[in-house]
Amino acid sequence: MTLASYILGIASALLVLVVVIELLRRGRLRERHTLWWLIAGGIGLVVAVFPNLLEGAAKALGVEVPVNLVFFLGILVLFLVLMQQSGELTRFEERTRTLAEHTAALEDRVRDLELGAPRQENSDDPR
Repeated sequence: MTLASYILGIASALLVLVVVIELLRRGRLRERHTLWWLIAGGIGLVVAVFPNLLEGAAKALGVEVPVNLVFFLGILVLFLVLMQQSGELTRFEERTRTLAEHTAALEDRVRDLELGAPRQENSDDPR
């Protein structure tokens, strides 16, 4: 490993950590979304400072080229982030649907109260 690649690895890992922490500090990224990015940045920094750890881990896991282990871990982190985002999207869709149904029921009730008509439960009126 050359000195330039050593410095580039450390600078890249520090850049990831600084960007994530700055986004978190400014409130543009929530805490629950930063976990995997902080883990990836931390692992990247440790591997950049101690490159022999990557070679040892690759050898222990049976990976012939250590860079392939880096790509695998990167894809794994992206997969975990994607699964977390998908889970939150599903929850938000369910909340949106529930709120829309609740709002429609309230609008129907307000309309009935404004018209002075008694509320009819289970009517076939498609209002």
